[in-house]
Amino acid sequence: MNENGTDTRQRILQAAQELFFSYGIRSITMDDIARHLSISKKTLYRFFEDKHQIVDTLTRFEISDSVRCSLDIARQAKDPIDEILQSMEYMTKKLAGWHPSMVYDLQKYHPKSWDEFRKFSEEHMLNAVIRNLKKGIRQGLYRNDINVPVLARLRIEQVSLAMNPHVFPPTKFELRKVEMELLNHFLQGILTLKGRKLLDQHEVKYKSKKQKNVA
Repeated sequence: MNENGTDTRQRILQAAQELFFSYGIRSITMDDIARHLSISKKTLYRFFEDKHQIVDTLTRFEISDSVRCSLDIARQAKDPIDEILQSMEYMTKKLAGWHPSMVYDLQKYHPKSWDEFRKFSEEHMLNAVIRNLKKGIRQGLYRNDINVPVLARLRIEQVSLAMNPHVFPPTKFELRKVEMELLNHFLQGILTLKGRKLLDQHEVKYKSKKQKNVA
């Protein structure tokens, strides 16, 4: 594919992502994407055979970006609690730009993409949580009697639960607040006294940082 073709393909993906984030996946058609870009449907179908292929491609990009960012966070985090707080901050910022129906649309209408997302959750995210829990136990921040495999899976399911529009309708609940509430509930159940003191210190720093950003 020549350079112009590559540019066009990227423009299509960017336009589709913008439309999906603004209106949800289900409501957007190939006609909408072509109209948004002021190109013909014939040109659109030269690069993607259908909307499923566009969604699959964007899902893989999102997963790759999430893996890269989570590894970066793990490398530069000061401690396991800092890592889990930074990971949640990254995730909630990303999800804040999503239309409320995005996850539901992915589950119901694009099962292949949803399977990729679930595979990412069950493999990369699960392993990341397991590593975090074990590191926290070694450093005396998490209780040494917790069942790591069970609680790691609980944490993954908490994240998915917060994104379920049937459990937490976006018209009544703010996703970021739900995710942070569930995370706090999770941490309070596993922290030692040393861990609680460190969490308090991190929360003070995060609040101060947010106040500076607002100002």
